[in-house]
Amino acid sequence: MIWWILGGLLLLAYLLGSLPTGFAIAKLVKGIDIREHGSGNTGATNVFRVVGKQAGMAVLLIDLLKGLTAVLIARFVLEQLDSGSISVWIQTLAGLLAILGHSRSIWLNFTGGKSAATGLGVILALAWPVGLGTAVVFGVVFGLSKIVSLGSISAATAAPVLMFFTGQPLPFILLVLLGGIYVIIRHRSNISRLLAGTEPKLGSS
Repeated sequence: MIWWILGGLLLLAYLLGSLPTGFAIAKLVKGIDIREHGSGNTGATNVFRVVGKQAGMAVLLIDLLKGLTAVLIARFVLEQLDSGSISVWIQTLAGLLAILGHSRSIWLNFTGGKSAATGLGVILALAWPVGLGTAVVFGVVFGLSKIVSLGSISAATAAPVLMFFTGQPLPFILLVLLGGIYVIIRHRSNISRLLAGTEPKLGSS
């Protein structure tokens, strides 16, 4: 029975992550398919540029909550089951599936965003001091550069380092390392533009 419960938790984590927030809000506010506008991405930055500031902030918050909620639900259920040492591994898998769900949504033919906000939500749920540190790194880099992608890449790089030096469990460190690499890979087109000096700052077209 416990394996059915664990499987259900992991499926729920993926489905939470896969909720197409940016797509749904763009449809609701402007009646458009956000994938056909701007960068074609469903994440908060593209929604901010195409739909507006309030819509972009709503997407950012909801995407963050998707990752946070997926891990917290898994933790709560595992505590009721008194699952012991397996708990950290299941929480880790739940976080990973939420991140994958956001970028490979079943509702959008397995397309989606770049998982930065959802990944931050996962980190906050796993180890909030690391999550706050990661958010600070993003905020400082973005504040200086006004480039969202550079802030996201910097945060994804910093997160596993913070996990390691704050003494977090090995599964959490591995998740954030793999998740950080995944987020950076999802930003590969942004990296090309950063190297070419053509990556737009927030507020520019």
